[in-house]
Amino acid sequence: MSFPSQRGRRLRRTPGLRALARETRIVADQLVAPLFVSEGGAASQPIVALPGHARLSPERAVDEAASLAELGIGSVLLFGIPARKDAEGSGGWAEDGPVPRAIRAIKRRTPELVLWADVCLCEYTDHGHCGVVRDGEVDNDATLPLLSRTAVTYARAGADVVAPSDMMDGRVGAIRAALDQAGHERTAIVSYSVKYASAFYGPFREAAGSTPRYGDRRGYQMDGANVREALREARADIEEGADAVIVKPGLPCLDVVRAVREQVLVPVVAYQVSGEYAMLHAAAERGWVDLERAMAETTVALRRAGADLVISYFARRLAELLNEGRLLAREERS
Repeated sequence: MSFPSQRGRRLRRTPGLRALARETRIVADQLVAPLFVSEGGAASQPIVALPGHARLSPERAVDEAASLAELGIGSVLLFGIPARKDAEGSGGWAEDGPVPRAIRAIKRRTPELVLWADVCLCEYTDHGHCGVVRDGEVDNDATLPLLSRTAVTYARAGADVVAPSDMMDGRVGAIRAALDQAGHERTAIVSYSVKYASAFYGPFREAAGSTPRYGDRRGYQMDGANVREALREARADIEEGADAVIVKPGLPCLDVVRAVREQVLVPVVAYQVSGEYAMLHAAAERGWVDLERAMAETTVALRRAGADLVISYFARRLAELLNEGRLLAREERS
């Protein structure tokens, strides 16, 4: 049947009708909020490239995590910034490092919050690469034991999820074996299975101090032109023991999110990365976009593409708007 029997506008006339027909929704407990935990320095150091975010001391991170949990956010993803770096990234597995300290303190204060710990060495190495460098190239197999050691340290501190983001081959299997051997078989692995070499990571690298001192990461991060490779990587990580997979970056990869969602049976996570966040803020500062509408629209796009969860620097603001019932109000001014 077609017009005039069918009129698509019938369900668009009012806010209530649009809500009734809405297929995709943003839910606070499906948002994952990134937090940068810094060792030493001020309790809170604003990150210029990420307005509204800061490098936090472990103690300050406890307060921020509790505040996010009160808003209904279900998870936080912790990144560590050590006071000292070395060639191996040994700060990653230091028991008294910023991430383990924050995990233990947050668990005491907000035990219901799901704590994710990013597992990579780039924040901890003095060269900025994601593993051990030999002869100018990252040595995949030599890096696996260090990633595993880092993951076990985070699990021992109380992390619910470890999230390897290094893109070394075989790291999920190595981490799973190490966790199980250490008695942490209940710790989940959410793998950055699909992580492209992207132009949208700049603000994060500024925040974490993880820009490579030489070369780039194209030798281990994925080529943005490839989708079949993404499916192969996701399947391989699941076979090695990943409990969920991440696609990164988010908005440039909506087709990849959809393709992965259609091929796997585990949860799919989209990472709305630092460059996407900074880009929208910059446009809003110039009056070119409405920031709150833009962040809601882009987050819905990631969910609509098939993401079960979204890692987003907008998580706090989105949760605040959801609690205030203002997402629809913003829509009404369009």
